[in-house]
Amino acid sequence: MKPDNLGGARSIRDFVNTKLARFEASSHSFEALFPLMFSERENILLEKSAGYRIEKTSYGEACDQILRRTVTLRNLLSGTPQDAVVGLAMENSLLWIESFWCILRAGFCPLLLNLRLDDETLQDALDQSGAAAVISEGRSFDTRTIPVGELVEAQTPDPDGRPFGSCFYVMSSGTSGSVKLCAYTAEQVWQQLRDSGSIIRRCRAIKKHYRGQLKLLTFLPFYHIFGLTAVYFWFSFFSRTFVLLNDFAPQTVVNTIRRHEVTHIFAVPLFWEKVRSEALRTIRGRGEQTSRRFERGLRLSNRLGSSLLGRLFRRFALREVRDNLFGESIRFMISGGSELRPEIAAFFNGVGYRLANGYGMSEIGIASVELSARFRWLNRSFVGKPLPSFSFTLGADGALSVTSPASAAWILEGGARTEGGGSFETKDLAEQRSGRYRILGRSDELVVSPSGENLNPNRIEPKLALPGVRDVCLIGDRRGGKVLPVLLCFVPSGITAERLTELRREAAARISALDLSAEIGKVEFVAGERMLPTEFKPSRGRIAADYAAGRLPVCTAETLEQTRLKVSDEDLLRSLRVYFAAALDKKPGEIADTADFFLDLGGTSLDYLALVSKLETDYSVSFPKQEGASPASVKDFYTYLEASGHGR
Repeated sequence: MKPDNLGGARSIRDFVNTKLARFEASSHSFEALFPLMFSERENILLEKSAGYRIEKTSYGEACDQILRRTVTLRNLLSGTPQDAVVGLAMENSLLWIESFWCILRAGFCPLLLNLRLDDETLQDALDQSGAAAVISEGRSFDTRTIPVGELVEAQTPDPDGRPFGSCFYVMSSGTSGSVKLCAYTAEQVWQQLRDSGSIIRRCRAIKKHYRGQLKLLTFLPFYHIFGLTAVYFWFSFFSRTFVLLNDFAPQTVVNTIRRHEVTHIFAVPLFWEKVRSEALRTIRGRGEQTSRRFERGLRLSNRLGSSLLGRLFRRFALREVRDNLFGESIRFMISGGSELRPEIAAFFNGVGYRLANGYGMSEIGIASVELSARFRWLNRSFVGKPLPSFSFTLGADGALSVTSPASAAWILEGGARTEGGGSFETKDLAEQRSGRYRILGRSDELVVSPSGENLNPNRIEPKLALPGVRDVCLIGDRRGGKVLPVLLCFVPSGITAERLTELRREAAARISALDLSAEIGKVEFVAGERMLPTEFKPSRGRIAADYAAGRLPVCTAETLEQTRLKVSDEDLLRSLRVYFAAALDKKPGEIADTADFFLDLGGTSLDYLALVSKLETDYSVSFPKQEGASPASVKDFYTYLEASGHGR
């Protein structure tokens, strides 16, 4: 089916070329970019589920609202000088898009606050930039805070002819230990848009529509460089549709994709890992025979690769798997932000989707994405060739340097300003094959072993993954005047002492088999998750600092004994473990009394509802449903039932 809403053009290629030519012939300013972003007024900018309805907002409606809200913002910040910085503290929404353009149109420079960082860090960013104000949805700052609700529509629209702000700022993720403010002008946006045009010309799959529509899921936050450039600018410039998530619950994501017939998903590796894990759990729950048949089919699919036979095999043999994942509307998926493990890529490409790996940084923008359909590149997590405006150089040590006119115009860090435009040392280690690049890790995360060998955590950690261990992290413990390589194994908080002993033996055997016994000085088991809920990607620097400061809950036989649940009614406990096991498709022996249903045992909201419903029926009791009060572990349910008179 021919794509809808191409502004009168006969094809996507003509539409893309015409729109890029119009911007190229302009002043390359935000004044010139704004009308181009909203020129297809009838196209749908954003849609979201609202109960049984789907609410839609057109580009024209959003543009009109921006013009009226800009008048209000000018009045609120009357007397504020041109190009003053105004922070924007909001999650993805129509109001985020409108507020971003209101700030620019009012003559100010938006600072896109990374809401995954703490308030102290955000306040430091506001102070460092000299922000005059911040538009916020729910959070307050020492800087003048304007609640987004005050940005109402004025009676008359903002007139043309007034100067826009000259730049916007993107915050780095802070995983390297410090936060940078990276400034981008409309010239850098032009370079990135031109690069997106080359992607469309080079890759047929990325421009495919479904039933005449192209819809991108807004999973990545717009305040992050990937969400802003690869999601918002790339697709909004060509007037495609964004689908807003009401929340990030797994079932909400899946239901939203299917209901709105989403065609493109750009997300971080953690998202793909969780989706794959849940899919495999569902497949294994259908029995050993089904599981073995799927594994054979996936291996065959990946061996056949991108050949015609491979495409036909996936189309028919693995359709049921896709039906239980995202459905058939998906056309292209990109992972970015951190390393994508090969087995994750092989799963999605093997079942018939197209998952590519991309590369970029807050300081340089989006630099590359794998556009080949060949599995030899897709499944080995290559990030493709540099986009046209980028040049990659590998040093003798494999460190990657990037030069591009699309990189940040300047960077603020610690009160100092560094001009862009030159070669940027990324500190990423990479390899190059046939012009394509693969990221191997970071030079500042290498750990020097006692023998003097540089240990690359990105290469070692996947080899040390153990069943029952959520994640592993190799760090250098610098206490005592020397560096000691320490392998941190993150395990469920409800792990038993017996299982901990088994894991210690398994870890030692794996390290020995890899001939790393002399290199890794210590193995520690830590309760919890490797990534904090607020983190966009793993931060080994933060983990190493937390470990050195004693902030990580290290598991030992002694600590587990101290926290072991001591109760008299073992029959009730045993019964609750059976209920948990049935809801989670596990064995009762795998259910620790203090293990959290969601965080430790991997349960979903639907699993939990089934568990609670069964317990309420069998025990004639109602459990609290409000967030923060509902029981989440065997211990929690035991305590509640005992208080209700079901214990001894």
